[in-house]
Parts: sequence; C-alpha cells; structure tokens
Amino acid sequence: MNITPQQAKVLLLEEHNFSQLGFSMMLTRLKSVFAEDPSQEVLENSTQEINAFLDKFKGVMKDDLMIILNL
Repeated sequence: MNITPQQAKVLLLEEHNFSQLGFSMMLTRLKSVFAEDPSQEVLENSTQEINAFLDKFKGVMKDDLMIILNL
C-alpha cells in the first residue's frame, strides 16, 4: 500500500490516533520537519518515508491502515 503526497500532507497537518507507537513517533518527527519547511521536497521525502514504513510493517498495522486508507 502506498499513500499519495496529498494523503501524507493530511497526516502531517491533522491529528490522528494510531495504535503503533513507532508510526506515531515517526509522524511526530515528520510533522516537525514539515512545519519548519512545508516545501514540496519535504512533502515528497515524508511521503517516501511513510510508504517505506507502511511497506515494512503492514502486517502489524492493519487497524491503522484502515484510518490511512480513508484519508
């Protein structure tokens, strides 16, 4: 599953509750970076990092994937 840059932007700008601590921690870090520099390049890099995380841990993120799919 891959998210689009538009979905990543929603994740970076809005608050969502996820069950996976690692995913929440990564989003907190990416939100901080994006808040300092909301450029297209940072958004693309964040999208790639989120997609890599989702690909690696998709087996344990079933509930969270449903939230992400509905963005």
